[in-house]
This record gives sequence, C-alpha cells and structure tokens, in this order.
Amino acid sequence: MVLVEAPSDHLSETQMLIRKLRFIASIAALSIAGCATPPAPKTISETVAEYPELSTLKKLINDAGLTETLKETGPYTLFAPTNDAFKAVPAKTLDGLAKDRAALISLMSYHVLQGKIETTQFKEGTTKTVQGSSVEMYRAGPYVTVGESMVTVADVDASNGVVQIIDRVLVPPTKK
Repeated sequence: MVLVEAPSDHLSETQMLIRKLRFIASIAALSIAGCATPPAPKTISETVAEYPELSTLKKLINDAGLTETLKETGPYTLFAPTNDAFKAVPAKTLDGLAKDRAALISLMSYHVLQGKIETTQFKEGTTKTVQGSSVEMYRAGPYVTVGESMVTVADVDASNGVVQIIDRVLVPPTKK
C-alpha cells in the first residue's frame, strides 16, 4: 500500500475551507435563531391573569362575563385594582356584588375605557368609561390619578390595549 502525502499547501487550503464553512454555518444558525417567532402578544385578559396581585380582579371580570370582551380586538384601557385595593372595599359590598351581576358588570365596566390610553396621553379632565359614566383623570409629571386612585404600575402593554394598575377600586357614581 502506498500512502500519498498531501502537499502542505493543499492541507492548509482545506483547513481554511473547513473553517470558512464552520463560520458560515455558525452565522446561519444565529440568523435562524434570531428570526424565531416571538411569543404572541397577550390580550388584556391574559395579561391580568399573569399578575398574582390582580387575582381578585381576574375573578370579578370572569364573574361579570367580561373575560371574552377583554380578549377582543379593542383597543381598551383597563384600570386594574390590585388585591389590596379590593381588600379596602367593605366585605358587605363585595358580597352584594356577588349576588347582583348587573352591579358587578357596572363596576367592572367602569374600569374600562374604549381606546388605548397610555399615561403620557392622559389629559386632565373627565373621560367616559365603557360603563357610560365619566371618570376624572389627572397627570402631574410621573404621577397619574384616576378618580381617587393612583396608577402604581403604568402602561402594561397588551395586544388589544393597555393595563394601568391602580391602588383603589373605582366606584361609579350612583344614578339619581
């Protein structure tokens, strides 16, 4: 058997070719990974469900039958009271809402605006809610209030609008 020794020039060209191919393969792999489909944006309902501190709101939205509405195209702005905000509501009031679905729907829809309104777009004055009544909104620098509540986490983006987390439950005015 006769072994043929490859010329040293040829070997280095082969090694260079292998290195180039590895480099190109690495770039291609990174490009493909960079083009991976990002996760689909979540709706307002799905966004609320991801925040443990909004579990009471999630339950009440569901009880009011608004979960599917807040998955629709929108856009909407949801003022989302935290669990602590609901703890400040008298138990008797929450029990009454559990027994009066129309009152619950009215309360929950009072927390929703038609249109996506980020805190930088807030204008001093009143804005009509989906419930039909108006709510007062004010902005002073980074501070934003809605009714008697303060926005504590601003502009949580959703595919169909925005969630503004607030520290108090908004109560619609009583009709006379």
